Amino acid sequence: MHYRKGQKLVKIVELMQRRGGIRAYEIMGRFDLDGRSFRRYMSDLRDLGLPILDEGAGAERVVALDPSYRRSGVQLTLSEVLSLHFGRKLFTFLNGTQFAADMDDAIERLEPAISRAHADLARHLDRKFMAVPEHAKDYTEMVDLIDELITALIYDNPLDAEYTKANGSTKNYMLEPLTLATYRQGLYLFAKDRHDGRIKSFAVERFQDLTRIRGERFDAPDDFNPETILQNAFGIISGDPVEVSAVFEPRAAPYIRERSWHPSQELVGLPDGSVRLRVRLAISQELIQWLLGFGGDVRVEGPESLVEALRAHHLRALEKLR
Repeated sequence: MHYRKGQKLVKIVELMQRRGGIRAYEIMGRFDLDGRSFRRYMSDLRDLGLPILDEGAGAERVVALDPSYRRSGVQLTLSEVLSLHFGRKLFTFLNGTQFAADMDDAIERLEPAISRAHADLARHLDRKFMAVPEHAKDYTEMVDLIDELITALIYDNPLDAEYTKANGSTKNYMLEPLTLATYRQGLYLFAKDRHDGRIKSFAVERFQDLTRIRGERFDAPDDFNPETILQNAFGIISGDPVEVSAVFEPRAAPYIRERSWHPSQELVGLPDGSVRLRVRLAISQELIQWLLGFGGDVRVEGPESLVEALRAHHLRALEKLR
């Protein structure tokens, strides 16, 4: 019989409750686990607070539950069930990766904690809650690479990486991975480039090859905070900030007012119903594309470099319409 991870964990707990416990090789053989997977399963069970007795070494080791152990009845509230389900829906772009598999397994392990009173209410959540997908990136062919990246991130191992930039050029980096971030259905790595000592952002799907340096560890900067990297960004790409001012026509003004675009923003309503947005951030392609999306409903007042970039884009578009 094929078991999901959550089912395997339940069965393993049952086997460990046998008098005298069970040997590691029996568990590994019954559930088709290698040594690494077995250790991860034991770690998962310990994280749940199970008092595991472990004697011996290797495949001959014996694992058992402390006989005095009595499982306490943990139950989830209805709002907690809804939050778990909705949170999983937000990460559909990770389907096919270990991220998604582990999340599904975790939720499955928590299903018995749903009270009977709420079990019926939680049966049709796929119909009642959904996340409309954006244009997601595809990571299904990068499972091993992502696993290598995450392992390096957790254990502070450097990465020897081959990376293709947006312009098509390829470069080798020696990186110290610091933070893995999600943005618009994509994964991004913040890492220190050992060549110049700068912290940079990398789109995960552009890594062509990535090897964890297992025998080496680095110390993350004590003052590192990933949020400071993005304090000048309109999205994921940062840089030196400038003062940006743009006036949005009345039909676009409600859309501008109802969202928070950047922590530095200032909104000023104008007599004709338009609104002026002032922000201090880096000029990036993300900002340019956002402003272009408003067409004639926005007038950028400055800086001049941004005005010129937008003018050039509009002129190129106009040429193509002739």
